Amino acid sequence: MRIVRVLLPALMVAGCVSPGERAAAPPAASVAPPAAWRTPLTGTAPVTADWWTAFGDPALTALVTRALANNVDIAVAAARVEEARAAEALSRAQLLPQIGGQLPETQGQTLSPLGTPSRAIGAQPGVTASFDLDLFGRLRLASRAARAQLLTTEAARDTVRLATASTAASGYITLRALDQRLAIARATLAARADALRIARRRYETGYSSRLEYRQAQAEYAATEQLVPQAELAIARQENALSLLAGDTPGAIARGQPLDRLRVPAIPVGLPADLLRRRPDIYQAEQALVAADLSLDSQRAAFLPNLLLTGSAGVVLSTALKNPVGIFSLGASILAPLFDGGRLAAQADAATARRDQAAFAYRRTALTAFREVDDALAGAQRTAQQAAALDAQVAATRGAVGNASNRYRAGYSSYIEQLDAQRSLLAAELSLVQASADRLTSYVALYQAMGGGWTGAERR
Repeated sequence: MRIVRVLLPALMVAGCVSPGERAAAPPAASVAPPAAWRTPLTGTAPVTADWWTAFGDPALTALVTRALANNVDIAVAAARVEEARAAEALSRAQLLPQIGGQLPETQGQTLSPLGTPSRAIGAQPGVTASFDLDLFGRLRLASRAARAQLLTTEAARDTVRLATASTAASGYITLRALDQRLAIARATLAARADALRIARRRYETGYSSRLEYRQAQAEYAATEQLVPQAELAIARQENALSLLAGDTPGAIARGQPLDRLRVPAIPVGLPADLLRRRPDIYQAEQALVAADLSLDSQRAAFLPNLLLTGSAGVVLSTALKNPVGIFSLGASILAPLFDGGRLAAQADAATARRDQAAFAYRRTALTAFREVDDALAGAQRTAQQAAALDAQVAATRGAVGNASNRYRAGYSSYIEQLDAQRSLLAAELSLVQASADRLTSYVALYQAMGGGWTGAERR
């Protein structure tokens, strides 16, 4: 099953794209995640808020929810959004008049008509104002670039959220696979203990050689080391998931076993438009918008700029009978005449950054198609592998039963039973890994699709 290869017009065009409107950022970490964990994009369907519930495990849902609420990386990304929002507000403030007040106080001496010196105290309160007319849109372009940069930062935050949810889901699947590997190791160890007991009795009664007894001892020890190995892997996986959820290392609640997790159904003919919901694609798009607007702003810096200034106030002094009103109006035209090539170099640098953003945009789109195809192929091939391994496990269990009966009846040596048991252990562990890989492929597909799909989006 492969995604319909309908290239999005916006995905492959290395040009300027108008920034879309996005909602305000959600609260910072350490709070419950919002219902819509992704900021909605203009012209796209809403992202499924709880795609991880498709696996049918309440413990998995609780883990992902806690990770989205308390993850430290999400909190850092949210703080970056607030910084970008403040920068965007600062750029918008440059478009408004700047008004200030002053209240200077003066002291000095004056001479009366009779030549008698006297001390005078005065004050000159007033208001000053300045306004940049921005004739060629330099400030307006800079403000729009800051807006696009804000949208880029919001998309980067959403990328972190999606990655956190996917990592939590795949980490939980890995944990349940490790649990099943531990259960298999313990069950196999119990079988090895039974075989060791039989080999000891047969050796002590003289029915078998010391070689078979030593082989049984060695096989028991080889299986015994699998138990602490699996327990160590489980402890490390639990600590990793606790860190992801913003907690101190500790146990992780379990829900359904690995073989009881539901496998989501993939609809046929998924449209390529779903990829526009990926936050990394939107991030690359807005980064290109910001770079393009920054280039236009640098080009506008070559043109003259008109600045209006004015002030008004009164002069209050003990040397004057009545206050004196003063005001001033002025305008200044600033134009670059010779700057040693600074503006040209800045424009060249902005052009290079715009080109880099365009190529990064194209690379992100191509990577998205690859990740979707990889996930679809992984879901399909791992399902086939798991089916084959399931048949192998069933056949190997029958072989172990036959070999055990032959060994107890004295028709075969212990090595025949030992080979069958080894084959069964390897097949069971491979089946667990294939089942985990299959479920992880679905998590990767959800992530590659930008958060899943709904029935209304099928073709």
